[in-house]
Amino acid sequence: MKPRQKRFAYIIVGIAAVGLAVGLVLNALKDNVSLYFTPTQVYNKEAPQDRSFRIGGLVEQGSLKREGDGLTARFVITDLKKSLPVVYVGILPDLFKEGKGVVAQGKMESDGVMHASEVLAKHDENYMPPEAKDALDKARKTQGSTK
Repeated sequence: MKPRQKRFAYIIVGIAAVGLAVGLVLNALKDNVSLYFTPTQVYNKEAPQDRSFRIGGLVEQGSLKREGDGLTARFVITDLKKSLPVVYVGILPDLFKEGKGVVAQGKMESDGVMHASEVLAKHDENYMPPEAKDALDKARKTQGSTK
């Protein structure tokens, strides 16, 4: 083999190795990416029905119900336009309260209820995910204009 052919072979092998590595990384990320949606987006069927995603908003006042087992909690998340019922089996965070911000991760079931595998409560008065803040701000503006 001539030196020129060897260089060409090394380049081809290098490109194939990089392509394989990129393919493996993208495949791994596909299963671990958790997209964020608001209740309005879920209602409009923009959220995936067959995989896990995150939903954020406020816990509706008076919606928190605990079942007799002490671990199952049912509540409603709202963005002030639409609401979505959530069922969570586990211990809720200490900062979880009605009227406060929350992010739940889970899957939508055919019954229209999100079955959450994880619930995160807003831990600081000054922070809210940008998507949730934008959705709530828009909802408040439309509520103010309809009064």
